[in-house]
Amino acid sequence: MNTMEETRAFLESIGQPGGDLYQLPDSEKRFDDGCQYRFEVPGIQGPKVMKALLEEVDRLGFYIHRVTQTKGIWTLSDEDITGMVDLAKEYQVELVLAVGPRATTDTSASVKSPEGVRMGYRLRGQDQVVRAIEDVRRAARLGVRTFLIYDEGCLWALGKAREAGLLPEDCKFKMSAHSGHGNPCSAKLLQDIGADSFNIVRDYQLQHLAAVRSAIDIPIDCHTENPASSGGFIRHYEVPEMIRVASPIYLKTGGSVAQTHSWDSTEADAKKRAKQVLLVKRVIDAYYPEATYSPKGSLNH
Repeated sequence: MNTMEETRAFLESIGQPGGDLYQLPDSEKRFDDGCQYRFEVPGIQGPKVMKALLEEVDRLGFYIHRVTQTKGIWTLSDEDITGMVDLAKEYQVELVLAVGPRATTDTSASVKSPEGVRMGYRLRGQDQVVRAIEDVRRAARLGVRTFLIYDEGCLWALGKAREAGLLPEDCKFKMSAHSGHGNPCSAKLLQDIGADSFNIVRDYQLQHLAAVRSAIDIPIDCHTENPASSGGFIRHYEVPEMIRVASPIYLKTGGSVAQTHSWDSTEADAKKRAKQVLLVKRVIDAYYPEATYSPKGSLNH
């Protein structure tokens, strides 16, 4: 056996795939409701835009499962948060709020340097971890239960806070693609330290996605399209295969309407995002009609 075969065998012995899965096997894993896929619309930064999105989705005759805000809880007033919580209850969707502050708004010179892009939105210093946990605690008191996390250490600490009762036990943590994780070992680590869903990097290919699915049980969050700043990929025709190899999967749709990750979407933008979801659903219905779509109001992972 050569050394690469030994390495592959070792990875398999610890429950990891021995490489990317080019054979693209079917995923037999499902959401708790037995279904394969759900829709998530990211980049919805406040209640007015959220209302416009949900009304348009309703008008178009379908439904979504998650709405995600990406700028950070700290950019929202209590009124904003409670307004979004009320809309989530009315339309039976899961509301996800992003943790803030983060490195790009800290007093860090390094994050603004050409090399600093590697830091992403990670936190610098323990005071920032304290503030991030406080951000989550505030939103939890106002009725939010699912949070978008950008820093692995913060995820670990939030998981411990949930175990200790500092946060409600039904809080869920979703790890962002902006943390840069795109392999099965990283995905397994995130699952082990508290992630309830994992957003793989935006430029993955199907063999990467299949390998990640083989290593973890939590839902994978996949971009079906991206803002211009993240490559501008629009991958609607790949979605049936994404579902087949990676279920349970959240299909993150509507990003191509935005220019950047924290784009301040308008109400008109929200309606465009709704149309993008409808277009993806058409592709699924045409090319993988047997794929199972979670019913409206499926909030549990």
